[in-house]
Amino acid sequence: MRLTSISHKCLHSFLCALCMILCACFFACARMGSPDGGPYDETPPKVVSTSPKFGAANETNVKRVTIEFDEIVKIENASEKVVISPPQIQQPEIEANGRRITVTLLDTLKPDMTYTIDFADAIVDNNEGNPYGDYAFTFSTGEQVDTFQVSGHVLNAENLEPIKGMLVGLYKLPQAPSDSPKGEGDRADSSSPLGGIREGLPDSIFRTRPFERISRTDSRGHFVVKGLAPGHYRAFALKDMNQNYVYDQRAEAIAFSDRILSTSSRPDVRPDTVWHDSIHYDSIVYTPYTHYYPDDIVLTAFESALQDRHLLKSERPILQQFSLYFTAGSDTLPRLTGLNFNADGAFIIDTNPHNDSINYWIKDSLIYNLDTLQMQIDYFETDTTGNLSITTDTLRLTSKVTKQQLAREYQEAWEEWTKEYKQQVKAERRAAQRAEKENGQEESKQERREKKKDDDDIEIPPLPEEFLSYKMSNIQSMDPDKNIDFIFEEPLDTVDLSKIHFSIKEDTLFLPTKFLFRQVPGEIKTYRLYAEWEADSTYQVEIDTAAFVNIYGKRSEALKRTIRMRSLDSYSTLFVALQGSWNDAIVQLLSGADKVVKSIKVQNGHADFYFITPGTYYLRLFRDLNGNGVWDTGDYDTHLQPEPVYYYPEALTLKALWEINQTWNPTALPLAKQKPQKITKQKPDKERTIKSRNAERQNHK
Repeated sequence: MRLTSISHKCLHSFLCALCMILCACFFACARMGSPDGGPYDETPPKVVSTSPKFGAANETNVKRVTIEFDEIVKIENASEKVVISPPQIQQPEIEANGRRITVTLLDTLKPDMTYTIDFADAIVDNNEGNPYGDYAFTFSTGEQVDTFQVSGHVLNAENLEPIKGMLVGLYKLPQAPSDSPKGEGDRADSSSPLGGIREGLPDSIFRTRPFERISRTDSRGHFVVKGLAPGHYRAFALKDMNQNYVYDQRAEAIAFSDRILSTSSRPDVRPDTVWHDSIHYDSIVYTPYTHYYPDDIVLTAFESALQDRHLLKSERPILQQFSLYFTAGSDTLPRLTGLNFNADGAFIIDTNPHNDSINYWIKDSLIYNLDTLQMQIDYFETDTTGNLSITTDTLRLTSKVTKQQLAREYQEAWEEWTKEYKQQVKAERRAAQRAEKENGQEESKQERREKKKDDDDIEIPPLPEEFLSYKMSNIQSMDPDKNIDFIFEEPLDTVDLSKIHFSIKEDTLFLPTKFLFRQVPGEIKTYRLYAEWEADSTYQVEIDTAAFVNIYGKRSEALKRTIRMRSLDSYSTLFVALQGSWNDAIVQLLSGADKVVKSIKVQNGHADFYFITPGTYYLRLFRDLNGNGVWDTGDYDTHLQPEPVYYYPEALTLKALWEINQTWNPTALPLAKQKPQKITKQKPDKERTIKSRNAERQNHK
């Protein structure tokens, strides 16, 4: 019995000691830090199997494509990135479920056609978002799978901005043009005598037949059309508003090219950087690949100036004025016939340059005081065949500001004026009373009663005259190569030049100097004061009362403005010498916001900019092919390309007293590489890469 008791005690002590050791180990481990879940998954997903097989031929009955991966995946921005070629009129159904991606094709497959489902970089793993890479699944309904590709960029024709999400489509030429010049990747450019889009393709194809192969531009405006058979193609771009893959709406932005694209390829080597972490790289690996041509296609996209024309709206914001707004311009103004008034000579018409916004100022008070203007309007409108034809509408225009509202506003103004005037008179009388009291002159009670009575019967004069208002531009930042604009709210009836005085300061006196005052052509409410401005000088503009009288009899009030010109020491000068023949071009100096600061027509290969405020600037050039001084868009139906635009690829820093001589060859770089990134608004998306989170964790330890 004693031996048994001792054994039980020893066993109990041993178990207690063991528990204490285990607890100590547990708490020690807890103090060292909790587990972090193991290393991050940096391995991108891998394709395990597909149905049908990748690159399979003679797959004529495919309704669904499935792609199995070795881990759970997801598709990001499928509607933007996934492109199926040839295009599907019925949009396919694309979904990711666990390790499987399924694409359900709703269109009937075409015979002898290579089908490409281009996912770009949309496939990523579910946990860390590691991209699978640039992936395109391919199969064919014919005997072979076509593998050729062409690539390039789509840019905004006016400012060379990359266009994201633009559809790019190809049509295959029936046969190679026999008279095309030989060359790798293409056969002709826009200056070739091949007849442009008419060579091998009907003019109507872009409007009537869906694209044969398609791609979509990324954030850099870049596109790759895959799955091409050997042959010759033409490329087009389309902002497809109704997803039918044809250009059937004038409002759709488009691009077309006369260049004939001939598919070709050759072996090449691509340098790939192997990164140690997000900052350091291990090595550069050179990977062989097949380089497909052409890879330098540039399509400049534009919207046609010949938009479908319809009457958008009509309005009468005030009694004296009404406006008509159209969806597009016209060379011919509408014809107005008054139904309850005589419209002959009744208006002053104010239009914008395209005649799509027209303001009518009513001169006769008997007409504008009518509550409702009833009129017949005959104008050009686009009919169902796409042609302009005369349309007749009847309009009833009621002013948003009624005569009753104007009467209320006048009554309120009169009451306010009456109150203010009475307060002013009473204050003046009280001041006079205080002055009399200070001078020892006491009033009798009768006199005080009479004055109080007079206060209640103060005669109120008419409201002060309301003068016409206008703005003067460039007053605060006047440079010697600018002039002063007078911008009025309503058209003028008379301008009395004898009441406009312009002088320059000589020593301490302002002496009259020469000037011209004229209406700006095409702008009925803007006048310009022209003068020979000199740097480091002071001028004065003095306007007498009634120098300007508008068509409603409202006069201008007296005004005096002093204008101080900066000294030459505060300006910079830029001389641009162009390489090549550019005498039909206009060079524009741009701000950091890509806005035009100055424009100069090229003369003898030079564009010289004077009186530039120091700062950072950029240059843009466009060929003014029709000589109208502004950039003009293109038109597909007349086979007219937009006027060519070029950017100087670097910023120009101009400082005070500097004279910069800059040589520029606008065609030295491809268009897609010209516009400086700092003024490019469409920034490229961040490139998807495998995240080196394990290395980053190790560096932070």
